[in-house]
Amino acid sequence: MTYRVDNLSFAYNQRHVVEGLSLSIRSGEFVAIIGPNGAGKSTLLKLMAGLLSGFHGLVEFMGKSIVDYKPAELARKVAFVPQETHVVFPFTVDEMILMGRMPYRQNFLFDTETDDQFVQEAMALTETEHLSGKMFTEISGGERQRVVLASALAQTPEVLLLDEPTVYLDMKHQLQFYKILARLNTAQHMTVVAVTHDINLASRHAGRMFAIREGVIVTEGTSTEVLTAEKLHEIFGITADIIERPDGGRFVIPSA
Repeated sequence: MTYRVDNLSFAYNQRHVVEGLSLSIRSGEFVAIIGPNGAGKSTLLKLMAGLLSGFHGLVEFMGKSIVDYKPAELARKVAFVPQETHVVFPFTVDEMILMGRMPYRQNFLFDTETDDQFVQEAMALTETEHLSGKMFTEISGGERQRVVLASALAQTPEVLLLDEPTVYLDMKHQLQFYKILARLNTAQHMTVVAVTHDINLASRHAGRMFAIREGVIVTEGTSTEVLTAEKLHEIFGITADIIERPDGGRFVIPSA
């Protein structure tokens, strides 16, 4: 079991965002976490990434409590990709990706041949080789997100945690991004956990879904099991038409 979360609760300024939540994720799964704004999805992901402390309950990764990991040790196994990355200093694309090697660095002043090798591999996987040498601040939004993903992959993680990684991308770049995630999941058996509002993209790629509302899981299962008119009304408070896709998945069209 890659992740085991049991009776997890967390509050910001005494306002509970996650409350009594439990789930498990197996190695090699592609999991989507869906739900309305403020449901606790991003908070859950940050707790799984070891980025928040002061929670109650259990977050266990690879059979070990998340609080027992040293940051560098966890960063070698788990990579977190945020919604957006703000960069103040003028870093090149290559330098941004190289930052993913920080958990392995023994000397902060020099890059090794191994670092360079993993950077090149990450750029190949994310199709960002053509951006080499360009300034990160001068490339498009879709290119930036692929570079951030490349930086995460340079960590050579076993697990990718992604918090709305395509929220600011157009349809073309959303499809490209999820295509890369699917390839990482199937070809490299990487565990992928993505918080997303795009339930149609999620249903196309994720093998399992968790739906969260008001800090608790209201339903889980395959996209066919989760994306029903009744459950979508329970999760989002909407009515929707459900179209069966030829590949066995579902396409949701909100009607109100």
